[in-house]
Order: sequence, then structure tokens, then C-alpha cells
Amino acid sequence: MSLLSVQNLVLGYDNHIIIQDLNFTVNAGDYLCIVGENGSGKSTLVRTLLRLHKPMEGNICLGDDLKPTEIGYLPQQTVVQKDFPASVREIVLSGCQARCGRRPFYNRQEKQLARQNMERMDILDLAHRCYRELSGGQQQRVLLARALCATQKLLLLDEPVSGLDPKVTAEMYDLIRDLNRDGITIIMISHDISAAIQYASHILHISKKIFFGTTEEYLKSDTGKLFVAIESGDSIV
Repeated sequence: MSLLSVQNLVLGYDNHIIIQDLNFTVNAGDYLCIVGENGSGKSTLVRTLLRLHKPMEGNICLGDDLKPTEIGYLPQQTVVQKDFPASVREIVLSGCQARCGRRPFYNRQEKQLARQNMERMDILDLAHRCYRELSGGQQQRVLLARALCATQKLLLLDEPVSGLDPKVTAEMYDLIRDLNRDGITIIMISHDISAAIQYASHILHISKKIFFGTTEEYLKSDTGKLFVAIESGDSIV
């Protein structure tokens, strides 16, 4: 079942087009990696999917009764965000804000949901720790638990392993894979083409020539062969 469909999308700023004629569909259970060169518009696309940026043209359609407020989002962290002086529990609970509506407090169900997602991310023992005292990997687990409080269907992840060491990076990829196997659809921006090929079911490559298809199709395409060769340092003849 289609969760999200992008039709003839044109993105840009101040009449400057970054991406045009973009079409792709994400079905329930997919794991889509968005790859491409720096400045190609990957983050702009994610902000547009979240209704934080208005497209110049085209449509984004949500299916399966999915609402924009029911999409979990893990953004790239800034230095200020990494130093945020709140407890782990407070940050995870904030993922339930959309569920509260105008209600100025969290109810029992929302508190239980936050607890369940902290357990899921193996950070329950950190619940009362200050977020800024945590390691980078622990902080990402907190933000992932927060994103899970907002959704049971779709996660958007913008470079979730940026700045993490190799061991923690592998653990984060395994967590995301397990969430996908549990039924959560994943859309992830990644510069790590080897991980994208290993984990993703589909690839969206944004460049002058846009590719969208299964990972198997990507590896057989001219775009995929070229990008994989460049990433691996192989010579191009």
C-alpha cells in the first residue's frame, strides 16, 4: 500500500530550481535511501515531505490515512541541539506533542509510549540523565525514540549516523533495519552508499539525472555503477 507518492515535484528557492520532474512512490514496509552529491537537494526534499518547505510545482500525496503530524523525523543535529539542557525522558516525551493537540500535558498513554520507545532503544536507564551529557550514539538513540513517539508508520532520517564512530554507526544501522523489519517504513538520507546498498530496498539518487528504483535495479544502472565506483575509489574507464 502506498504511504507517500511524489508527482512531478519541482523544488527550489527564490525561483532557482534545485530539483525538477521528481516522481517516486514509497509503499508500506519500504526502506528508501536518498543519495546524491552535496547540494543536490536531498535535505530540501525531506523538509518538503514534512511540509516545512513549499514546492514550486507538483504534489505530495499521503496514503493509508497517514497525516503529516504522524511522520517521525530525526534531523541532522546542530551544535546547539547537542547541548540541549533537558532530560532524556523530557526529549522523548516531546515526540508525543502532536498527539496532545491543545492539551497542555501528557496523559498516561503518552508517558507509557515514551517508556516503551526508550526500552526499544535500550536507553531506559538514561531516562533521568541530561541529554547534553550523553555520547553521540546515545543522543541519536534518544532522538530516534522521540521520533518513534510520533509514528507507527513512517520515519524520515536525515544522516542519522553523521559524526558517529564505526562501531556506533553499525549499531545505528542495525537499529534502523530492525525497525523496518518490525513494519516501520524508512526514508533515509545517506552519504554512505555501501550502507544504502546493504540495507535499503529502494534507492533515490538525486543528480542531473534522477534515478528511482529497487537497490538491485540501481546496481545495474549506469548511475549506480558510476556512483558505486566513485565511492569505492575504483577507476572509471
